[in-house]
Amino acid sequence: MKKVAVINISSFGREFPENMKELEKHFQVEKMLFPQDMKEEELAERLKGFSYVLLGNYPFFGEVFFENNRDVKLIARHGIGYNNVDAASAKRHGVYFTNIPHEVENDAVAEQAVSLVMAVAKNLTTADQKTRRGEWSHNRQELVGFQIRDGVTGVIGLGSIGRRFAEIMKYGFNNQILVYDPFMGDRKIKNAGFTPCTLEEVLEGADVISLHCCLTKETQYLIGAEQLKRMKKTAILINTARGALVDELAVSEALEKGEIFGYGADTSEYEPMDPEHPLLKQKHVVITPHTAIYNRTCMYQMNRKVMEDIFQVEAGKEPSSIVEG
Repeated sequence: MKKVAVINISSFGREFPENMKELEKHFQVEKMLFPQDMKEEELAERLKGFSYVLLGNYPFFGEVFFENNRDVKLIARHGIGYNNVDAASAKRHGVYFTNIPHEVENDAVAEQAVSLVMAVAKNLTTADQKTRRGEWSHNRQELVGFQIRDGVTGVIGLGSIGRRFAEIMKYGFNNQILVYDPFMGDRKIKNAGFTPCTLEEVLEGADVISLHCCLTKETQYLIGAEQLKRMKKTAILINTARGALVDELAVSEALEKGEIFGYGADTSEYEPMDPEHPLLKQKHVVITPHTAIYNRTCMYQMNRKVMEDIFQVEAGKEPSSIVEG
């Protein structure tokens, strides 16, 4: 019986045990938890004998892994992002590498981004903590936030998730939408009903700035100390894409100095995030543990997609949503 490794996807088979049972009818399935910085040589050795890998957000599969492991035939990402697999190396070694189509996660991630906007702008976590401590009327000035309606929202990256978030902010809150996306022409941005801008114009003009771009060498630390200084002192920064798009220490310092108002994220550069991270000690910060897709609709669709990838390859067919190197 062929073997399937389910790596760092704690949700798989939990909310929908029928998915795990179906997979186990055909394969030997083993769930594994690996550290983010696991060496590729160790990873290659650990996965010898496994034909299929269902993969979470980490660890990284690169050339070293593929040179040292000839057993894995498919790596199916249980998510949209694919920066933890070298797609070119996978292709070169004849390994299928797939991910989840954007439409499966669009609403889930966009809704999480909007939720973070509201949580930060309305100081919801601070208010909840006060209630639980019996501080109903104590220092209520700490709870003063911002109204979202009629504001200006900046979107960095107008992919499918960025577009959905922009639509919610425009039509739900009557916001003007400023968009920075160097890979999309101004005409397409205008046709979508939004305003094309430079990065500087978004940073300087928006009340809310939300990141929806891929993590690459060019976009790592796209938002650092210099960019934070350009923002309004009342600005809220949102990141539901990848943690390393943001220099988290710079964000912490900007919050401490009052250069921006708040930060909301569903990701961090290193996951799990260190509970002693200075960013977590700042006011007006809400960070969730990469849970945007944690709703039953999205999770079920993601489970079915990675399972179908395995079944397709097992039947001698190409899986869908292959990530090209």
